[in-house]
Amino acid sequence: MNKTAIVILSDPKSGSEEALGRVFNALAAAYDFKTAEEEIKIIFQGTATRWPEQLQKPEHPVNALYLAVEDKIEGISSGCATVFAANPSGFDLIKDNQVPGTTGLPSFIKLKNDGFNVLIF
Repeated sequence: MNKTAIVILSDPKSGSEEALGRVFNALAAAYDFKTAEEEIKIIFQGTATRWPEQLQKPEHPVNALYLAVEDKIEGISSGCATVFAANPSGFDLIKDNQVPGTTGLPSFIKLKNDGFNVLIF
């Protein structure tokens, strides 16, 4: 079985259609993998650590899709959440890559070694 990790980097604070389009397409891809019963995990990194708090709002246009794949969210980057003052919104803080001067970030080498293909949005 194929394994895929989707890393979301877009910034909701930009307010752009491009940022919204990236998170929408990332979650749509996750939904596609989920419905095909393939292993999928979603990681929010960089300024995207701000997304979960926004997507949890019922009035957000991507809320229904978000709720459909919420169980596939692995977590958010700990170091990025700190730097960008993001609310972890109840998700695990990922600290696999102990980058000096940070509380840790997701590890791409760990994903690779665990057999995950990585898609970045």
